[in-house]
Amino acid sequence: MTTATTSRGDRRVSPVFLGILAVTAVTGWATWTGFAERPGVAVFLFVTAAWVVSLCLHEYAHARTALHSGDITIGAKGYLTLNPMKYTHALLSVVLPVIFVIMGGIGLPGGAVFIERGRIRGRWRHSLVSAAGPLTNVLFAAVCTAPFWLHALDGVPGDFRYALAFLALLQVSAAILNFLPVPGLDGYGVIEPWLPPGAKRQVEPFAPFGLLFVFALLWLPSVNGVFFDLVDAILRGLGVGDGDASYGYSLYRFW
Repeated sequence: MTTATTSRGDRRVSPVFLGILAVTAVTGWATWTGFAERPGVAVFLFVTAAWVVSLCLHEYAHARTALHSGDITIGAKGYLTLNPMKYTHALLSVVLPVIFVIMGGIGLPGGAVFIERGRIRGRWRHSLVSAAGPLTNVLFAAVCTAPFWLHALDGVPGDFRYALAFLALLQVSAAILNFLPVPGLDGYGVIEPWLPPGAKRQVEPFAPFGLLFVFALLWLPSVNGVFFDLVDAILRGLGVGDGDASYGYSLYRFW
């Protein structure tokens, strides 16, 4: 019943998203073949485009789960088209996450889709809507690291391998940070339905600043060290070598 008011056009994949996919494919090919005269430029474009693709999929997962949980307004807002230009805050949704990657090699998606929570019934459904985004990052990380944990790296060019490792780092860091129970992040959205009303009212004013607060904390050397130690431990568990992601980041920052 929830999909009955969603037209076929509301679900049609946006040309903008297809264009981003095309950039990802072409620059991935250039990274793989060594076609680019400056490999760092190809790695930069490939990782950035793939990162934006993952941002779109992250928000699509929120929207699709919300649709099936009762918010039938999602389709009309354009959220099912995977078009990042349809998001509520383009700056928070795409620009800031890319800046975070360039400045610190950190994957941190921002808030993007507006969900009418009043249409969703049941605390478990609310939690699932919030969890759907970072779970998409977990899946993306698994795909990026598949050649590593499947021991299928024979024949994979070095630059492409390092780019995949860095892209995996972004996905792992995005999943960890988004699952933090900080207002404004998905982790808080998971637990919010289970909090007393008074606690929700006290926390609500801080929600717009949660993302920037977390990013500021990561600039503290002690916090940054602990965080990336955790990310590196997860990557090692997925078969990614200690230096692969860091070398990928150095290629990414070609300038």
